Amino acid sequence: MATAVSPLAPERFPDLPPIAGVTFATAAAGIRYKGRTDVLLLKLAEGTAAAGVYTRSKCPSAPVDWCRKALPGGVARGLVVNSGNANAFTGKTGAEAVKLTADIAAKALGCKPSEIFLASTGVIGEPLDATKFGGVLDECAARAAEGPWIEPAKAIMTTDTYPKGATAKATIGGVEVTINGIAKGAGMIAPDMATMLSFIFTDAPIAAEALQAMLSRSVKTSFNAITVDSDTSTSDTLMLFATGAAEARGCPRVTEASDRRLAGFRKALDTVLLDLAHQVVKDGEGARHFIGVTVEGAVSATSAKRIAKSIADSPLVKTAVAGADANWGRVVMAVGKAGEPADRDRLAIWFGPHRVAVNGARDGDYDEATVSEYMKGQDIDIRVDIGLGNGKAKVWTCDLTKEYVEINGDYRS
Repeated sequence: MATAVSPLAPERFPDLPPIAGVTFATAAAGIRYKGRTDVLLLKLAEGTAAAGVYTRSKCPSAPVDWCRKALPGGVARGLVVNSGNANAFTGKTGAEAVKLTADIAAKALGCKPSEIFLASTGVIGEPLDATKFGGVLDECAARAAEGPWIEPAKAIMTTDTYPKGATAKATIGGVEVTINGIAKGAGMIAPDMATMLSFIFTDAPIAAEALQAMLSRSVKTSFNAITVDSDTSTSDTLMLFATGAAEARGCPRVTEASDRRLAGFRKALDTVLLDLAHQVVKDGEGARHFIGVTVEGAVSATSAKRIAKSIADSPLVKTAVAGADANWGRVVMAVGKAGEPADRDRLAIWFGPHRVAVNGARDGDYDEATVSEYMKGQDIDIRVDIGLGNGKAKVWTCDLTKEYVEINGDYRS
């Protein structure tokens, strides 16, 4: 695990309140390193609804396979997460490991294995010894508590330099509900679905189908709009759990995502997911700058997003930002290689408030010293107008530094 905290990290971990129906405990099971907290068990109240979005990788991990199979049931009683070993590319051994883990957790919580969800993060290709969960999960179940939320956030970290959490309130039918979320992720981030691992919890009484619809929509402009290094993990997992405990306080049960009473909840969910997604980017391995890339004037929103991703994923753009170099020529390059409709002579490019290029050439008022000074800031905004239509999209990324190479060069050692 990296030791120096990212300079882009929040000042502190937020105060996440208890969520009725959710308790948890962490432990050190020696999954990869002795003495390191690497297991998280979350106990969920009976009747908890579940929704999830998973990696689009064609080489998914064994836990992802397990979750996809369990998700149609729509009910969850427990979540087990381990760090240090991704249990990916582990063949039959990996499948056996998730089954054994689910069996152990189900016995500890008194439920069916199909009501247990699993997630693993860490090294790919190493067999996971699930027998290490024996006893550990029983002990975690016995001492599970409502807080503090920083503990589960820390337990799922790998190369993360700080724990990530977010919270928001919403009102449904005049009753206040809470949404809490934790996430991990710093590298291998170009999810095209979610982030490395993220888990969201609410006490709202919302049916699984409605939860799924809202989650699938919200992820498009949050976790599906970030990239650190253009690499999609085998283990990406985003899950949303609703315990329904607020129903006892008079909150109406909602079964349709289109229900107008969910307007505030949808907004709060968007806020939590975007906050966590930004925190993942700000913890990008070796990151020193947080970069927002906005593309407008494209032929469609889909085209705009592809162009924005091309810019955000470009090592040359990212290293230019790392060096505080206002090299807008690299942005032109990234637009041109995206494979989307673009007209060189209609392009306009801004770094922050400074327009550096227009109509296919350098802006006549461009002042390199002024723009270079802007590039020294931690937050960098790049905006491109394609000049062809009304399509618009925004993605977020970070710069690419020498530390990224050092972290990943030593990852398995």
